[in-house]
Amino acid sequence: MRGMPTRSRRILAAAVVVVALGTTLAIYFWRAVDPAPPPTASDATEPAAPSPPDERLQRVELRRGDNLVGALARAGLEARRGHEVAAALTKGGADLRRLRPGDGLEITWSPAGEPTAVTWQQTPWLGYAAVAGEDGWTVKRLETTPDVRIEAVQGAVERSLFQAVDEVGEQPQLVIALVNIFEWDFDFTADTRSGDRFRLLVEKRYAGDTFVSYGRVLAAQYVSDRRVLTGIGYTPGRDRFDYFDLDGRSLRKSFLKSPLEFTRITSRFTYARPHPILGGAMPHLAVDYAAPLGTPVRAVADGAVSLAGWDEGYGLAVRIRHRSGYETVYAHLSRLGPSANRGTRVNQRQVIGYVGSTGLSTGPHLHYEVIKGGRRVNPLNEKFIPGDPIAAAQRAEFQQQAQALIERLEEEAPF
Repeated sequence: MRGMPTRSRRILAAAVVVVALGTTLAIYFWRAVDPAPPPTASDATEPAAPSPPDERLQRVELRRGDNLVGALARAGLEARRGHEVAAALTKGGADLRRLRPGDGLEITWSPAGEPTAVTWQQTPWLGYAAVAGEDGWTVKRLETTPDVRIEAVQGAVERSLFQAVDEVGEQPQLVIALVNIFEWDFDFTADTRSGDRFRLLVEKRYAGDTFVSYGRVLAAQYVSDRRVLTGIGYTPGRDRFDYFDLDGRSLRKSFLKSPLEFTRITSRFTYARPHPILGGAMPHLAVDYAAPLGTPVRAVADGAVSLAGWDEGYGLAVRIRHRSGYETVYAHLSRLGPSANRGTRVNQRQVIGYVGSTGLSTGPHLHYEVIKGGRRVNPLNEKFIPGDPIAAAQRAEFQQQAQALIERLEEEAPF
């Protein structure tokens, strides 16, 4: 190459570089696309074995007309085994008569498709599990301890107390509890008005985070037309839990304010009312409560039934004699209660009949009279005998408890 011209030497050198580069690229691409060599015996691995299927949980809901065996059969459990499960649950203490449409049963199936357990929650606090074993089905009790929380509830009445309670997210049972505290002093059928306010501290029972039911109302206040009613729950001595005002006087009286829980007054006690059937102005020495046909009528106080049957213009009626010379009359009933028989004794709040329109009546309502010493008196104004107050020995403890509850109400549910 020494004798070659300079230009020729440069061309030859460039050609050598191009050839070398081409060889390198060819080797690179050959390696990229060439399939990998087959694995050797040492490189091979066993394929992963499939994992066995897990247990399967199935839920079946009872339908109208179902029994346990029928519901289990619909889920695929043969009748023989269904009867075995039912017998085991009954022997283990489950009351299968309490099965209701909508109740759920949970069936656990083994990987082989065999039923291994059947579970039924009889109440939020008590369930039963029938578990399959070599010797048949055994039953386990599943008990849950209620989580009791004390919570404040408050609201204002616009149209009705039921609506007011519903609007704050509570259930109708709370209305009944509130009314039962003050029903000796306040007639919720006649005196409830728009603008009334209420607040209370109530025990609520939870299963986990699910509300189940109400417990006791520990303290309650109801404000109506600048009148403040206060009830403090207290257990004096070994007696029953009851309600007292802030001075320790019992809210329980000998007579309820009304024989009906909820309704409205259509005719009050008066000495001159136009009679809707006979005409003219006549005394109406009673209170008429409008209510749907069949509404339960309660005895307002303990006493003895002196009449239970037809009573001329009163239609089907019940008369009850009480202590201290009182008598009450409940007229125009559609039918009598099971305990309303002449000569029998009845207790306060006991149902003695149902609202009707018998006798001289223009529509379903209750005609209610109170007679004292042979003379009719106004049931809405009569002052009845109160229950026993807090004993002197317990007064300090009660006052301390009452103050603490009212302070908590003020803090958690201020008016």
